[in-house]
Amino acid sequence: MSVTHSPEIHAQLLDRIPSVTGRELHEWFDTLDRGPSLSRCSERTTWLADEHNLSHGYAQAIVQEYVRRRRNRTPVPRQR
Repeated sequence: MSVTHSPEIHAQLLDRIPSVTGRELHEWFDTLDRGPSLSRCSERTTWLADEHNLSHGYAQAIVQEYVRRRRNRTPVPRQR
């Protein structure tokens, strides 16, 4: 069963991703682009969590944001 975070929790998870994972959001998006061609969000979430030792909650937030931004064609600003 897939659980979708509330908008507030989702935003909080996204804000914490760089400090918790050591990688910026755009780096995770690049990882998803280079990863296997999985069609379901739940498959991508499981792959990301297992392959990169992330908690399921952070992996799900990354995948949800990735899908949302691709759907809306919203770029992710790269940090310098």
